[in-house]
Amino acid sequence: MKKIINPYIKVENSNCFGCSPKNTQGLQMEFLEDGDYVISNWQPKTHLAGFKNVLHGGIQSTILDEIASWVVFIKCQTSGVTTTLNARFKNSVFTDKGKLCIRAKLISQNRRFANIHAEIINADGKVCTEAEVQYMIFPQEIAKKRFDYPGIEAFYED
Repeated sequence: MKKIINPYIKVENSNCFGCSPKNTQGLQMEFLEDGDYVISNWQPKTHLAGFKNVLHGGIQSTILDEIASWVVFIKCQTSGVTTTLNARFKNSVFTDKGKLCIRAKLISQNRRFANIHAEIINADGKVCTEAEVQYMIFPQEIAKKRFDYPGIEAFYED
């Protein structure tokens, strides 16, 4: 497994709800690369529960969207925007039963779109939530100019 560095913390106004370590109310997700997968081992916070320590479905969708965006950064080597996210909530995700493994991989890519499969796995190894996420992706020049994409090198230590 290879640690992925978050180069966006150096960007002005970087306060992403999903990945910024500076956003104290956010998810503060961190990422690893493991073969085809981008992974985040993440401890849910109790204030993100909906009913009876169950992680709110909107937060689960946000987590799946966030990790999909990191697949775009790492595997597609560009940036993009979500066009669709279809989530299936299969089992409850609890905020008080240990760390979750969130993982995603690129399923297909063409010039304009990337299709990603993402899932939330509980501490017992059970897939609780999964999603098919489609991103409209940008040519690298546009990603760098308009969306501060720093290039793939910025995501890894020397």
